[in-house]
Amino acid sequence: MHGLEGTDPRRIGRYRITGRLGAGGMGRVYLGRSPSGRLVAVKVVRPELAEDPGFRRRFAREVAAARKVTGFFTAAVVDADPDGSPPWLATAYVPGLALDEAVAAHGPWPAHAVRALGAGLAEALEAVHAAGLVHRDLKPSNVLIAADGPRVVDFGISVAAEATALTRTGTVVGTPGFMAPEQLTGAPVTPATDVFALGAVLAYAATGTGPFGTGSAQALNFRIAYEEPDLGALPTAERDVVARCLAKDPAARPAVAALVEELAPAGAEEDDGQQVGGAAVTAAPWIPTAVTRAIATTVTAAAAPTPTEPVVAPVATPQPTPQPATPQPATPPTAAPAAAPAVTGESAARPGSAFSLRLAIVAIAASMALPAVYGNVALNSMAEGSLPYVLAAALSVGSCVAALVTSRPGRTRPVPRWPRYLLLTSTVVSMLLFVILAFAVLEEEGNLTPLGPGVWVYVVACAVMTYSADRFPAARRGSPR
Repeated sequence: MHGLEGTDPRRIGRYRITGRLGAGGMGRVYLGRSPSGRLVAVKVVRPELAEDPGFRRRFAREVAAARKVTGFFTAAVVDADPDGSPPWLATAYVPGLALDEAVAAHGPWPAHAVRALGAGLAEALEAVHAAGLVHRDLKPSNVLIAADGPRVVDFGISVAAEATALTRTGTVVGTPGFMAPEQLTGAPVTPATDVFALGAVLAYAATGTGPFGTGSAQALNFRIAYEEPDLGALPTAERDVVARCLAKDPAARPAVAALVEELAPAGAEEDDGQQVGGAAVTAAPWIPTAVTRAIATTVTAAAAPTPTEPVVAPVATPQPTPQPATPQPATPPTAAPAAAPAVTGESAARPGSAFSLRLAIVAIAASMALPAVYGNVALNSMAEGSLPYVLAAALSVGSCVAALVTSRPGRTRPVPRWPRYLLLTSTVVSMLLFVILAFAVLEEEGNLTPLGPGVWVYVVACAVMTYSADRFPAARRGSPR
């Protein structure tokens, strides 16, 4: 988990945001707390995707699909707003590591751990398929390893089992190296598609790499469609079940119910308690020890109080002395800092934007005064035909002031988009007028000397305004930042 950046939202819906869990192709995932203090994982859609009506429909379908899925090895959906700006989805927080992070940090898993992982994932797919869905993107980063077993998350491209297409013709949906051949050829997607991905995930857990190697997406897709997987590094027993999962023909792959029975470890019903870092952690005994310790660290970090929560100092314990001890008073609770304003789709201006705006106003004022001092071609003389330039300067100053007002501290509403658009418009108009003036002077005088310092200072002001406009990420529709 990572700390929040200045442009991250502090509240999404009814959830207070306390950290960043990660990011993916769909958007960012934050750690949030409900009003009662329960932890949730909040996925916020990227702005460019949120502007796509087709994606919004798919995201609404994802939410509806995820609500149908129940099971011990999936993360339950607790809340969502597919029509929000931006859309978001909240699921029960699973304190653990993604499988790809666990393997990258601690190495491939032993055979017994791979089989137990396979049983848990097969049980999760049972719940997905029982809801009439196909996940279609089972991969290591969508598998979370928790102390009590794995969880399958992210139904971002799930589709009803009876559907055969979700996107436009020619669009391949899935992750290279973990897609089934039928996803590449456009054949119907069935529950057997998830079984193929399960085999690829188990091969990754056992060896640290996918069964079709590495390389470009085109190379991986070609191997999946036309070549056999490389399973030489797998133990014999695991190699057999993974090979059957990776059969090119969907009909030849085993059913998930059969995989649950085949892969379930003996004595799985007997759970052990492990001592990790001095604290008791109920952990599945098949999870590698190094991964168990990493999970315990994740649990501790998630449970730690956040800066927005009051922190109470402990009461000092009186020390025994010959005289009667006088108890020391308890240190009063530290006041909680004011919560950041809610962000419902557009975030506050970036740090430094106010200073650059004030600098632009000063530069514009100087550019208007300097010609009068030096006597060069003026921007403030009506007799010289400079009215368009004076109006442009007024527009620029007004744009900067408007941006300063809308982004002032203490606002409880998101910063709107129009200040940035106004800044950009005034800058473009001013620069066009400068180009016209420069060409006119150059044609008449043969050089740009008559322009004088005021004009050049105004060019600098325009550059500062361009920078200022870029300091307003809230001007980008639906930004979750």
